[in-house]
Amino acid sequence: MNSELAYILNIAIILFAANIGGMISKKFNQPEVLGQIIAGIILGAGLMAKTEIVADIGQIGVIFLMFIAGLETDIDELKESGKSSSLIALFGVVVPGVFVSITAYLLTNNFEASVFMGIIATATSVSISVQTLKEIKRLRTKEGVAILGAAIIDDVIGVILLTLSVSILKPGEGTKIEMVIVNIIIFFVGVVVLGKLLRYLLIKFDDIYKLNEKIVSIALIVCLSIAFLSEGFGIAAITGAFFSGVVFSMTSYKHKITHEINMIATLFFIPVFFVVIGMDVDIKQAVSALGIGSIVILVAILGKIIGCGFGAKFSGFSSNQALQIGIGMVPRAEVALIIANLGLDLGIIDEGMMAIAILMVVVTTLLTPSMLKWSFERE
Repeated sequence: MNSELAYILNIAIILFAANIGGMISKKFNQPEVLGQIIAGIILGAGLMAKTEIVADIGQIGVIFLMFIAGLETDIDELKESGKSSSLIALFGVVVPGVFVSITAYLLTNNFEASVFMGIIATATSVSISVQTLKEIKRLRTKEGVAILGAAIIDDVIGVILLTLSVSILKPGEGTKIEMVIVNIIIFFVGVVVLGKLLRYLLIKFDDIYKLNEKIVSIALIVCLSIAFLSEGFGIAAITGAFFSGVVFSMTSYKHKITHEINMIATLFFIPVFFVVIGMDVDIKQAVSALGIGSIVILVAILGKIIGCGFGAKFSGFSSNQALQIGIGMVPRAEVALIIANLGLDLGIIDEGMMAIAILMVVVTTLLTPSMLKWSFERE
């Protein structure tokens, strides 16, 4: 077989595994995303090596997923949830960060590594929660909007906290905290200005250039461009993709864009992304961390549920809604791995702590879809 074309077969196998995994998961009344991730773990355990092109397709998948989430978001509801989302994000960073840092220190007696493990535990990656909420048709609920808003703020706090911790623990290794804050402000102001300009241009040139025929292509170009730029400002690409979706959600093309991109994304890119998450799991490293790791991970999960739940309850949500929001903020996924890998490169954490971070990703990724579905079925 031509090795240059082997990726075509790899993608076919991944899509087949994603569909089988999703079908089996639905058979057991669980979200499809859970089966797709498990399918990825099986493939990654020696059956198939993840190639660069497959990883790139997966990245496009998560960008599309968050873009669709933005398209399906009501901007007025998002604005209304600003205060509650801020409280949820704040408590969702402080509580697990402090809990995990103290737990890790008691178990390892390593102050620097323990503080950094706390930083890793604060990271939230809501792509899994977003897909689950979409499947159970709860993404546009008050709780779903609060989770999305809190995740965005959580991401910003996480970037600042990570930069601050690196500059203290490893002086000279990181970017200055002032520059990080300035970049974040510039990015969000830029997105607001760009959004208003884009809406004006779409209205002005609609009749002249028949934009209805090209609007999906325009939306994709804007989405990918802002996702790329957000990384340059030190903010996750998925945050940029989400806000791109929010911008287009305020136009008359919202439903057309949502329908057509949903077709592309859910059939191809998004299933690949969730299988790739599973393929990234190193089973041996995860198993090696079972001892101390299981304690740290339990504290990390409870820290998010308690912290975000308390923030939600304090914001006026019911106890059950607070539980749903807390569970929705549990997944760590790729965000935690990026932070952990940075800590490993800087020598702040060792291979053992890295293994715990990997196990945290595995456990929170596998548990969240079922827990989230269960929490909404309790109503």
